[in-house]
Amino acid sequence: MFLRTFGWSFGVSIAALVVAFLYGGPQALFLCLVLGVLEVSLSFDNAVVNARILERMNPFWQKMFLTVGIVIAVFGMRVLFPLLIVGLTAKLSPVEAVQLALEKGPIEEPGTYAYILHHAHPQIAAFGGIFLLMIFLDFFFEERHIKWLHWLEMPLAKVGRMNGASLVVGLFALAVIGQLTAPETQGTVLMSGIFGMVTYFLVKGLGELFDVDESGEIDAGDIPTAAGGTHGKGPNKAVQASGKAAFMLFLYLEMIDASFSFDGVIGAFAITSDPIIIALGLGLIGAMFVRSLTVYLVRQGTLDEYVYLDHGAHWAIGALAVILLLTIGIEVNEVITGLIGVFFILTAFIASLRRNRRTAREPEPAETA
Repeated sequence: MFLRTFGWSFGVSIAALVVAFLYGGPQALFLCLVLGVLEVSLSFDNAVVNARILERMNPFWQKMFLTVGIVIAVFGMRVLFPLLIVGLTAKLSPVEAVQLALEKGPIEEPGTYAYILHHAHPQIAAFGGIFLLMIFLDFFFEERHIKWLHWLEMPLAKVGRMNGASLVVGLFALAVIGQLTAPETQGTVLMSGIFGMVTYFLVKGLGELFDVDESGEIDAGDIPTAAGGTHGKGPNKAVQASGKAAFMLFLYLEMIDASFSFDGVIGAFAITSDPIIIALGLGLIGAMFVRSLTVYLVRQGTLDEYVYLDHGAHWAIGALAVILLLTIGIEVNEVITGLIGVFFILTAFIASLRRNRRTAREPEPAETA
């Protein structure tokens, strides 16, 4: 199972390292390896969330995520997205943006590719931070049968009973961040945050166009439920999304994947500004392993066996959202970003183990005649 799931990732990683060595020698190989490790460490919580959505799709759409999805992840987010941001910010044509990227100027030098992308970080962080914050809020504002951190999740569930609670909290968070932002970037930060919120509600709202049909197709309007688990009942393996519902889940999954990758893409420029090395390390190595880990979690049924992993992943999403929003005004080391996600996942895993052992020790109820 392990080799079958991760075989392609190991193969692609070896090929990427060979290409990096041929491209830039031992230094490029080392940087490519560092970026791959960085991406996996930053995206472990992403894999848990992805797995919960992916298990709701039929085999065809699962393959789409692993084929078309990986193309979007590697070339869309790790190559085209930075080029698009630099092109729009510096008012450059696509060809000029590529030429600027290949010049490999340092991040401290004004006018370089790395410098321009670094200074576009407030807008990127506002969009991604608000998008992830809405996912976190909608998960914990919903009443759940299973709770991990009762002292936090109980009050959040009570707040969630208020209509539009996530929208109110999201707008309040954006207003606070706007006040803490430098005046020259305040307008763009607020607009980017609003676009992040609109994107979330648009993807969520589009799902309401589709209903469960007689074939058992799930309601894609319940996208946050699919993303956030099954309320402690375990997934219904017989009910998997197909057709329009699966397409909506696929779009939602790609949006989450993109939002998670923002911090990795920006953080990569603290290591190297070479777009080729970033594509090889973050894209081919990092993104492939994250996808393999996602599939492994689905096939092993890990999320059903360790019931607090969903909660840990969404607490990690909330932490990442807050960090992204804070980085608009202050510097946060990428190591902290990565370790917070790992901390929540590992803590939730350990808590799940303890719960399983405790449940196993409990005597089964006596059968009544």
